Amino acid sequence: MRKERLIVPLLVVLLLAWLSAQAVSSWLFEREMARTLADLEARGEIDIERVEVEQGWWSSSGRIYVAPLFGHLWQLELTYRARHGVLSTHLDGEAMLRHGPNAVHLFGDSLATSPPLWEASYHSLTGTLEGGLQLAPLRITQQERELVFGGGRLRFSGEQGNWRMRAHLDSWSLSDGAARLEVGPAIINSQYAYTEDAHSFTQEDRLQIESLVWHQPQLRLDANGIRLSNRTSLDEQELRMQLALDLGEIHTAEQVLLTGQVDVELSRFNADAIRSSMLRLRKLAASGHHGMKQKALLSELEPYLLAVLQDSPRLDLQRLELDSPMLGLSARVDGSLFFDGRRLEELSLLGLDEPTVKARWRRRLDGDFTWYELPTVVALWLGLPLDTRTLEIDIGRGQVRVNSRPLPPLWR
Repeated sequence: MRKERLIVPLLVVLLLAWLSAQAVSSWLFEREMARTLADLEARGEIDIERVEVEQGWWSSSGRIYVAPLFGHLWQLELTYRARHGVLSTHLDGEAMLRHGPNAVHLFGDSLATSPPLWEASYHSLTGTLEGGLQLAPLRITQQERELVFGGGRLRFSGEQGNWRMRAHLDSWSLSDGAARLEVGPAIINSQYAYTEDAHSFTQEDRLQIESLVWHQPQLRLDANGIRLSNRTSLDEQELRMQLALDLGEIHTAEQVLLTGQVDVELSRFNADAIRSSMLRLRKLAASGHHGMKQKALLSELEPYLLAVLQDSPRLDLQRLELDSPMLGLSARVDGSLFFDGRRLEELSLLGLDEPTVKARWRRRLDGDFTWYELPTVVALWLGLPLDTRTLEIDIGRGQVRVNSRPLPPLWR
């Protein structure tokens, strides 16, 4: 009898513990969802809104709208339904994309295919999310033009402050009469790591295209092994962007037409001014200024954007190496370009299409580049001695000189 009397209280305790764990799991999911969306919106590039939220111990649902902060070029709508468990939450829903000022549905209206479905799992104890979606194949035909896409898969994972994405896109082709472009398959890897409210962040993106083919009558270009990577970081002092491109090999007529690599870095964009610009953008959007004309928006942001240049940004061409075995030409170039960030009150972003405004900005540029192993045909084109092997390009207050001579007209 004593043991039987203990069973009921024990079952009650277990039931209460399970209900409490279920409630905590639902609360943790909702907290992480709100924090993640707020951090992504803090970048200042997109506007995120969550509506029709229904939260419960056993399940939750809602809609998430993602759109550019200004303009009406596109809008992504994610529906979700979450089923909460004690240790994890399973989510699924649709990804619907609208485009244009009239918010036309891409899937169903423009394309005769259903919206892609997505699913994910959120682990309550570790705070990690893992999921993905499948892109269906499609074919669009319009008179002589045709687009064929083989589909793809996208996977994402991460936790608060660190997100990763990997996409595998099958081959796609675009044809217009006798001309045809074929691309893929391609792989995209991306990682975004950030502090709270995106005060500092690092984003790394890598694109790998296995094959790219362009052919038309009497011309065919085949490229393979194209790699493009980008790294953008914002810390306490500056925003820095690094870009690397590997062209792989481009063939034509069964010969190697071009190979090469390019490494470029942009740096010394003032970090505090960038954060102030993003904050101002969000305030304008929150106050209902989504429909501002480009000139009015530029006028509002001009003081903040000019302040970004106060540390005299620089561009470093760390490597440019191009080889054309077919043509017998090559290029080896490096160098730096600097922008004078003093007396920014003399500059304006308005009227950049006017010659006087362009000249004022151009006079802020200084730098130098060196082209090693200069091909003879380039020396001939620039009017230099044919035995010139090194080309020194000097830029002073926007004026370009090559080997101490004024740059001659490039097109006659």
